Amino acid sequence: MKSFHVIILCILVLLLAACQSASYTYWTTKKGDVLFEDDFSSPGGGWPIYTTSEAASALTDDKYILWITAPSFSSWALSGNVYQDIQVEVDATRLGGPLSNMYGLTCRADQEGNFYFFIISSDGYYAIGIMQAGGFSLLGQDMMAFSSAIILDESTNHLRFDCIDSSLTGYVNGQMVAITGDSTFTSGDTGVIAGSFDAGGVVVGFDNFTLYKP
Repeated sequence: MKSFHVIILCILVLLLAACQSASYTYWTTKKGDVLFEDDFSSPGGGWPIYTTSEAASALTDDKYILWITAPSFSSWALSGNVYQDIQVEVDATRLGGPLSNMYGLTCRADQEGNFYFFIISSDGYYAIGIMQAGGFSLLGQDMMAFSSAIILDESTNHLRFDCIDSSLTGYVNGQMVAITGDSTFTSGDTGVIAGSFDAGGVVVGFDNFTLYKP
């Protein structure tokens, strides 16, 4: 079992024009349609590019990269698409650093840095949780739990996070591994997250980020 302890760096990009466009797209599409997709092959997609002493991001080699250089630290980035119910998917690959890491997807993020998350680690653990008032908490479990659905080491894992009504469901490589419920947040932005535990140097690449109407 893996304990969950992180300090937070919040990278938020919420654009009013993007939110209005997302709302229009949602109501003019049907169930299962793609609402937004990004394979990170083109610059200027709106994802934040930053460098701090604890973390950094870049758009390179057709991937969105998050580096976590500090121990016990996490960073996230949002796509600028605000929805109530959403299915978000991404291909995520450990590119470097310790196997004891965390990376995944977020939903229902607001401007204050509150959101839900679904994460896995490169040594095979997963969790669903909530970021609220500056602190992380897990939902439906006390610690990160192991799943054989997670491909270990530097392999790519396909992640899916469904945020529908008060139900939160996490999938890894097509297999449901976690489901829980919470009604704290009802809508918000979606994005990606990565973090470290005891050691920094975590590098994660994200590709094929896609939002579907559930």
